[in-house]
Amino acid sequence: MIRSLLVICALLVGTATFAQSDIVQWTFQSKKLGEKKYEVKLIAVVKNPWHIYSTTTPDGGPVPTKVSFTKNPLTSLDGNLKEVGKLESHFEEVFDLETKYFNNKVEFVQVVNVKGNAKTSVAGTVEFMACNDKECLPPKEVPFSIALK
Repeated sequence: MIRSLLVICALLVGTATFAQSDIVQWTFQSKKLGEKKYEVKLIAVVKNPWHIYSTTTPDGGPVPTKVSFTKNPLTSLDGNLKEVGKLESHFEEVFDLETKYFNNKVEFVQVVNVKGNAKTSVAGTVEFMACNDKECLPPKEVPFSIALK
C-alpha cells in the first residue's frame, strides 16, 4: 500500500515538473555593450493562460521570480536586475494582496562587467512559479550559464 502511494506521488510530482517545463520555456543570451561590459538576458516565454510573477511581488503571496548569480571573481554585476515586459497587477483574494506578474514573455536583464581579458561566463539559477486563474504549479529552479562573448 505504501509503495503504491509512493509511486503515485512520484508520478504526480514528475507530471507537475514536466508540465511546468512545458509551460515556461527559458532561453539565455549575452550581448557585448562595450570593451568589458555585457548585457545578459534570461528570457521566459510563458504559454497562455499561464503567468509568472515579478521579482517585485510582495511577501505573503505567490513565489516571486528570483534570479541568483553564482559568484565569479572575473565579473561584477552593474546595477540592478531589470524586467522588460508587460507588467500586470491583480488583487488576489486568496493572498489578500496585489500581485505583479507577466503573461506571454518577459526578459530579465542584467549588465555585467568583466575584469581583465579572460573569457568567462555568468552562471546561476532562476526560480519561478507558474500560475493560471485556477492553479499554481510548484516553484521550479532552472540553472543557467551564459558565455560572455
